[in-house]
Amino acid sequence: MGRFEGKVAIVTGAAGGIGEAYARALAAEGASVVVADLSDKGQGVADDIKGLYVRTDVSDPASAEAMAAAAVERFGGIDHLVNNAAIFGTMKLDFLFTIDWDYYKKFMAVNMDGALLCARACYPAMQERGGGAIVNQSSTAAWQYSGFYGLAKVGVNGVTQQLAHELGSMNIRVNAIAPGPIDTEANRAVVPGNMSQKIVRDKMALKRMGTPQDLVGMCLFLLSDDAAWVTGQIFNVDGGEVFRA
Repeated sequence: MGRFEGKVAIVTGAAGGIGEAYARALAAEGASVVVADLSDKGQGVADDIKGLYVRTDVSDPASAEAMAAAAVERFGGIDHLVNNAAIFGTMKLDFLFTIDWDYYKKFMAVNMDGALLCARACYPAMQERGGGAIVNQSSTAAWQYSGFYGLAKVGVNGVTQQLAHELGSMNIRVNAIAPGPIDTEANRAVVPGNMSQKIVRDKMALKRMGTPQDLVGMCLFLLSDDAAWVTGQIFNVDGGEVFRA
């Protein structure tokens, strides 16, 4: 039996890239998985892993509530939530002092507030099951100059730490993973190849880009009972890109 046999997990942004890797790994370990995404490609992922696809806009409270309700209706409850959804592959590159304000607000609503909205929608069902675990997707961008993308990830770290205290008495643990540069279609759309090569050469202790599979082990650990006394933490999985005191 897998570590997550009998467990129900929601993974947002799971139609491709890192989120898809998380969803497939959880299913392989026995979990019933909800693939929550705006992209219809999520249906194919859900079909492959015998999960449930729910079209979800994480920036919309009603959509987040509907996602949680669908998980409970189909699988009987919620044990785990992975807040991976983000605007990234189509991200505009601009400065904080010039970015279009409406775009900035939408970006932050997805990339920062989405983690909070999904946690708010899911925690009652998790509490009913006796507790659970949430993993938020941060980034090493939080500790480097990365414009409004980095600012959103600073916010994700804050949400992680605050929710860990608010939900701890319900036996719900909240942690975050901060990946370094990951070779995904979305990353290739935003970061030019020569810039990726420079980052690897100049900043990485391990001289290669990461892959979604490099993040899976940490995600599964943080969701599992092996991490039963771990909460409120942000874990770099970044090939040694950032060293924090």
